[in-house]
Amino acid sequence: MNNSHYYTFEVCANSVASCIAAQQGGANRVELCAAIPEGGTTPSAGAIAMARESISIALNVIIRPRGGDFLYSDIELRTMERDIAVARHLGADGIVVGCLNADADIDIAATKRLIDAADGLPVTFHRAFDRCRHPFTALSQLIDLGVARILTSGQQPTAPQGAQLIASLVERANGNIAIMAGCGVNETNIAALAQATNVREFHFSAREPLKSRMQWLPDTSVAMGAPGADESIVMQTTPERVSATIDALMQAVEPR
Repeated sequence: MNNSHYYTFEVCANSVASCIAAQQGGANRVELCAAIPEGGTTPSAGAIAMARESISIALNVIIRPRGGDFLYSDIELRTMERDIAVARHLGADGIVVGCLNADADIDIAATKRLIDAADGLPVTFHRAFDRCRHPFTALSQLIDLGVARILTSGQQPTAPQGAQLIASLVERANGNIAIMAGCGVNETNIAALAQATNVREFHFSAREPLKSRMQWLPDTSVAMGAPGADESIVMQTTPERVSATIDALMQAVEPR
């Protein structure tokens, strides 16, 4: 059995450069996002177009108009529908969304609107799932809606911490929807996570801090983003980290 085909490895890519690194490292798919410190928002049309030109592996695009909660107004949903149309036009292979209502349940009507806008593209429900009050009810609802997969950390800060719930979701899903483990997944824990959960899809960033190419940097008290953030580095996925994470699992399960 070739276990490399048994698992799917998706890299959360914060730039076109990270998409390219993901492919070089052996990933099967990327999820292209902007504003990672806010949990990921919709990337620009230019980034989507350049990513599509630059990689041949599957390209999923997050559709999220802002950071914060997952309760969206009608104008935000209309914006998301337009962003989905742009992503489809530019060659995205799938979209990533997540809508909740005020009671922290799946917003079925909003989710269906976005699925309809995807017009046949596979839809991943992102970690808004980890903010749901009733995960098993949410699982059933997303199966009924025709969602392709759920990205989850098992409603814990990291997927290894949420392994028990992830395992239960995999069992209850019974192949009707893919369960993808994400958040905190890396080369040190992916093999144990796979064994504990029986999950077959993994989502990780494999980013490393790269020193800025700036020759001169201003006073660090002049911040462009969150105060205290180190703006002398750029966080970017590296092929080496991607490959190391995949290899850590493959070496644990081969030969069978």
